[in-house]
Amino acid sequence: MQKITGRCALHYGVTLPLFCLYGLQVSFQDSLTLPQLLGPTLLVFTLMFAARHWVLCRLVLPGSGLSSFGLEVGFYLLGALLLSGYSGLMLDLPLSSHLKILLGMTTLGFLVAADLSLARDWNLAKQREHQGSLVLTRPLAMPVSRKFSLFTFTTLVLLGGVLFLLFNKDLERLATVDRSLSRLDVQQYILLEIAFVMGVTFCYLWLIIRGYGRNLTLFLEHQMRTMAQVQCGDLDARVPVTRDDEFGLIAASTNQMIGELKARRDELNLTRDVAILGLASLAETRDNETGAHIIRTQHYVKVLAEHLSRHDAERYPLDDATIDLLFKSAPLHDVGKVGIPDAILLKSGKLTDEEFAIMKRHPQIGADALASAEAELGSNSFLRLAREISLTHHEKWDGSGYPAGLAGESIPISGRLMAVADVYDALISKRVYKHAFTHEEAKAIIVQGRGSHFDPGMVDAFLACEGAFRQIAAEHRDQA
Repeated sequence: MQKITGRCALHYGVTLPLFCLYGLQVSFQDSLTLPQLLGPTLLVFTLMFAARHWVLCRLVLPGSGLSSFGLEVGFYLLGALLLSGYSGLMLDLPLSSHLKILLGMTTLGFLVAADLSLARDWNLAKQREHQGSLVLTRPLAMPVSRKFSLFTFTTLVLLGGVLFLLFNKDLERLATVDRSLSRLDVQQYILLEIAFVMGVTFCYLWLIIRGYGRNLTLFLEHQMRTMAQVQCGDLDARVPVTRDDEFGLIAASTNQMIGELKARRDELNLTRDVAILGLASLAETRDNETGAHIIRTQHYVKVLAEHLSRHDAERYPLDDATIDLLFKSAPLHDVGKVGIPDAILLKSGKLTDEEFAIMKRHPQIGADALASAEAELGSNSFLRLAREISLTHHEKWDGSGYPAGLAGESIPISGRLMAVADVYDALISKRVYKHAFTHEEAKAIIVQGRGSHFDPGMVDAFLACEGAFRQIAAEHRDQA
């Protein structure tokens, strides 16, 4: 409110001398002196500003529906009536001068009201932006196209009326011009009057266009920034609804669309997670391992990945989204075991060389199944990571693993992470063919495999996170 009041005071301060110049050079009798015009005009403008302050502060309440634009024009029209009445009583001006007063003041009031309305819209937009308004606060106002048409039409009518009265006055002057004045002097005087009216009008129109452009730019910046965030995957982004017109409706509709996209994405993610658990549970029913093994290993993978992303991001570029996908993909590391015969998969004793050769096929079986899904659904990061984990979690750093004998950094990070998690959990878990190792025993075996079985960086991360490994194992231990 204070900002608008200050801007209004500036407008009144500018339009006061403009109207005086208009009155001296365009509207009134040539015999009118500056004191005769300035004194009453200053008094009227002071009364206008005081009346405006009183009305807008006390009578126009939020939600009252009164048009601040109409009131701003009304104050100038009130001032025009006061000046016209004074001129009629004290100066005995002709009817044409009264029309020029009314039309001139109304034109100034219309242009000032348009600028103040845009400034008020800007302040309201910034306030709603700060509040995070995401919905329309009231029914749609007059359509922007209609506002633009009415503004253009009214401006042309007012400007045309001022120029018509001006030309009429100048024609009278040409008919009664003193012979001592040359035609060139009269032409220059007329051109000066026209230039004054057009210059004032164009300056105010430039100010209004600039204000409208600023408001429109603010909306477009909000819209473009939010859409850029959505394109980057941030479906929590929203467009502030800063207007109650078509642009506000666009912002509100955009927010609704983003909300629906987020709901669909969450539904798809839930479906994906349920499918993962279903596949992992299917493998579990045919394996001698427990469902807790799946939960523990995915938490181990997450702990290792988060540590590496914080302390060695250059070697292990793992962002939050990738870590989340690793966590959700880890349960599928042994999904290929569904393709292994029960006689081998459930055997309680040591496998023969032939049986172990068949068992070593399960990484490829799982990877092939996931690759088939990837071919049907299209490549995405989830299926790619799940396939990598299934295929490479039995590869070893020195190249002695299976199924492809990959070595070093040719093994995907996902496979290297899963190798540590899977071996550690297998060591500390009781099986029909072995007893459960202690944490210290499992730790010693993993440290011994540093640089041969495991990526040295992964082992270092394991040692740094061994407390978290102990906690995960305790929280998700197998039920007796």
